[in-house]
Amino acid sequence: MTVELVNTQTVVVFFGLIAAGKSYLARNWAERHNYLYLNTDVVRKQLAGIDPISRCLNEIDMGIYTQEFSARTYDEMLRVCKDALKKNVYSGVVLDGSYHKRHEREKLITSLSERSALYFVYCYCSEAVIKERLQERQADRGAVSDGTWEIYLQQKEKFDKADELSNEMLLELDTSASLEYLIGCVNRFLHTSGE
Repeated sequence: MTVELVNTQTVVVFFGLIAAGKSYLARNWAERHNYLYLNTDVVRKQLAGIDPISRCLNEIDMGIYTQEFSARTYDEMLRVCKDALKKNVYSGVVLDGSYHKRHEREKLITSLSERSALYFVYCYCSEAVIKERLQERQADRGAVSDGTWEIYLQQKEKFDKADELSNEMLLELDTSASLEYLIGCVNRFLHTSGE
C-alpha cells in the first residue's frame, strides 16, 4: 500500500536513541513507498572513506563521532536529500539518524519546510529491548551501526526532547510492536497529517 500525500515532495525523519529500532522501521517503510533511504551511519562512513559495514568503535566525541564530523554527516544528509527532492525521482526521502539535538531538527525544518511536507517519527523502546538489540547487533557482521550500551547511555543524557515539533509533525512510536503494526501507524499518521 502506497501512502498518497497531497505534496509528493515529502521527507520523513526517523529519529531516536541508538538501537531504538528506527533504522529497521525506516528502511522497510522507505522500500515499500519508493522513498530514497538515507542513513547517518552509512553516510558518516562514506564521508570517512570507510566501508559502511566495518566496525569503528569510537566513543562519542572521538574519531568519526566528533561533533564536527557529526555536523558534516548531517549536512551531507541534508544536501543529498535536497538534491533528491529537486530530481523528483522518488516519492520522497527518508532520513534515518539520531537527530538527538534540537538544532539538528530545527535545521531540517528551516531548510526543508518551504519545499516539502516534513514529518518526524520518534522511535523508542524499553532499555531491556535496547540491550537485547545491541547484543544482536554485535553479532551481526552486516550491521552498519557502531552503537554500544555505553554510547547509548551518553546519548540518552544528551538527547534534547523534541518539544519544538508540533503534534501535526511528530509521531512517537514504541518499536517493540510488530513491523506491520508500526508501518501502519506511520501510514495513518502521514495520511492524516498530509490532508
